[in-house]
Amino acid sequence: MGAEAVCGAEGVKGDIYWLVGEAADFRCGAERLLTHVREALGRNPLDGSAFVFRNRRSNRIKVLRVDAQGVWLATRRLHEGRFRWVSAHEPLASLTRRQFRWLCAGVDWQRLGAPMPLEKSV
Repeated sequence: MGAEAVCGAEGVKGDIYWLVGEAADFRCGAERLLTHVREALGRNPLDGSAFVFRNRRSNRIKVLRVDAQGVWLATRRLHEGRFRWVSAHEPLASLTRRQFRWLCAGVDWQRLGAPMPLEKSV
């Protein structure tokens, strides 16, 4: 499993992405986030799912996923706007791979009827 697994590529095992409702301290590394998933959220971080955290301003996300070789911790930052998120009162919400890709694009992932945004080439 490579970076494609974290970013929602087709054909990767573990298509569930869990959005964590409350904002996370982005100074936390992988170990602290794994502990948070286990203890505060009551989930098993080794089940193949990805856990998506946001900062207070909702302009950055961290994606945490464990595979057979180790831990992936990816960060995404929006230059403009904010990531659409669930209510902070919801501890966890699940997303499909498609919804997650919309989230990463900075688009309202709840609007799945609209066409997928085109990727910009740099």
